[in-house]
Amino acid sequence: QVQLVESGGGLVQAGGSLRLSCVASARTFSIFTCAAMGWFRQAPGKEREFIAAINWSGSSTSFADSVKGRFTISRDNAKRTVYLQMNSLTPEDTAEYYCAAGDSYPLTRPKDWGQGTQVTVSS
Repeated sequence: QVQLVESGGGLVQAGGSLRLSCVASARTFSIFTCAAMGWFRQAPGKEREFIAAINWSGSSTSFADSVKGRFTISRDNAKRTVYLQMNSLTPEDTAEYYCAAGDSYPLTRPKDWGQGTQVTVSS
């Protein structure tokens, strides 16, 4: 099991930006456990939804339609970290954001999850 720890959430005004980070535990981080990493979010009263994913090398990424053109995802394997850069935020982006990892891209079945970090966008 991979431990994932998110950071970077907070309160931001509409139109602003935030960058989320997720660090994986050193002991279990590998191409086998973190071949794909990504982000999901869950707003109050809604189901958890996929946001973005990235493969091991960073050569392939995928995004939900709702964030395309506004969010980017990247990773630094030397730091065991995946990032989610969020720009042009709207109140509809308010949610708990979860980091996820899995053994295959495009992360349709994550095996490990972080605890989440709250993002709140004020209008």
